[in-house]
Amino acid sequence: MIASKESFEPHSSEQLPNSSRVYIEGQIHRDIRVPMREIALSPTKAFNGKIEENAPVRVYDCSGPWGDPEFHGNSEEGLPALRETWIMNRGDVAAYDGREVKPQDNGYLSGKHAEFASTAERNRLVEFPGLHGERRRPLKASAGHPVTQLWYAKQGIITPEMEYIAIRENMKIADCGLQIGRKTSSAAISTSSTLAPRRFKATTRLQSSSASPSASRRKSRRNLSEKKSPVVAPSFPRTSTTPSWSR
Repeated sequence: MIASKESFEPHSSEQLPNSSRVYIEGQIHRDIRVPMREIALSPTKAFNGKIEENAPVRVYDCSGPWGDPEFHGNSEEGLPALRETWIMNRGDVAAYDGREVKPQDNGYLSGKHAEFASTAERNRLVEFPGLHGERRRPLKASAGHPVTQLWYAKQGIITPEMEYIAIRENMKIADCGLQIGRKTSSAAISTSSTLAPRRFKATTRLQSSSASPSASRRKSRRNLSEKKSPVVAPSFPRTSTTPSWSR
């Protein structure tokens, strides 16, 4: 008897041992849900026999929508449009009709090659049904400015995408600082400090506030010249310039 593939290989939606999918909500944008993998830890037994319970640990979860056991999707329909609401709520994009799909887009020279591939028994060309039914129309900027995350950041706007990434990458590192005994007040740990990028400024200490840069350079050159050891010309034994045959 040959075992089927489904009998010994786990499904992508099955949970890993001693772990579960959890979600963290945003503080600025309450509608975002950042997935995390929460791993349960076994209790610790001390030397005196006391049992200490350990809190679960949350780690990065990159299993995608299929990591959620409540998600029932179809790969042929594509992934859920997670950012659709975030993008449309900004009101600076507009949908438009894109061009038709060409055979070259799928790697075929002409329409005849694509037609033959669609009826072949092996390596058959099958397009996603989701692209035919409710085709997602492309979007373009409509408010006269770029629609990149960099542009929003320069305007001081914290988008849902920024908060999503900040929560996912920081992984509650601010709370970890409190647990290890850092002298940090709870008021200092805010959403702005968590999401705002750190800026480092390099400071240069001048010898005197009144000295100009050119004067400082001249003084440094003079100090270097004074520290240099004097150059002594090598001494050679004096010889007679009269040829021996003329003596």
